[in-house]
Amino acid sequence: MSEAERNDLLVPEDIYLTSGVHIGTQQKSADMKDFIYKVRQDGLYVLDVKKTDERVKAVAKFLAKYDPKRILVVSSRQYGQRPSRVFSQAIGAPVFGGRFVPGTLTNPTMPKFMEPDVIMVTDPAADKQALDEALCVGMPIIALCDANNETRNVDLVIPTNNKGRRALACIYWLLAREVLLARGDLKAPEDFKMEIEDFEARL
Repeated sequence: MSEAERNDLLVPEDIYLTSGVHIGTQQKSADMKDFIYKVRQDGLYVLDVKKTDERVKAVAKFLAKYDPKRILVVSSRQYGQRPSRVFSQAIGAPVFGGRFVPGTLTNPTMPKFMEPDVIMVTDPAADKQALDEALCVGMPIIALCDANNETRNVDLVIPTNNKGRRALACIYWLLAREVLLARGDLKAPEDFKMEIEDFEARL
């Protein structure tokens, strides 16, 4: 990555790397090949943090156009639940952590029925139920996608390690800051007082 590209990132490249955002899986899907930077000697696919950074910017601008109460954030994975919850609180959006109850988006008689305008899932594989229901009702789908994820039903992909505790905290922290900046709720990045640690799942 050139010096100019480094300076163009939302955060120093080190923050992505020390958080393990770039550490993919040992399998890759055909869908994700454009987001893969290289394959390591141990067979792990490494994601391109420059592309992660570009997608965080794009998703933040996209989400900033919506009423936050109409954005639903979903995470069934344990390590994704805290970061998605803190992110949701920061931007004022509802969150669904844990097992996604079938019918939440498709069955109006359900006690917890919801009608969001857009959905963001932490892992399209683990959050398949939510993704399928969002598809049924035709809402835009944003997903954090690892090297092995299928993305054909995802409208906006954020390529990232979506299994690591620190990586998920980093991405949700950065997204929260960028959404608030894009909405004009923050004047400058340094006005965002939360740290990556605030988003990190407890061990």
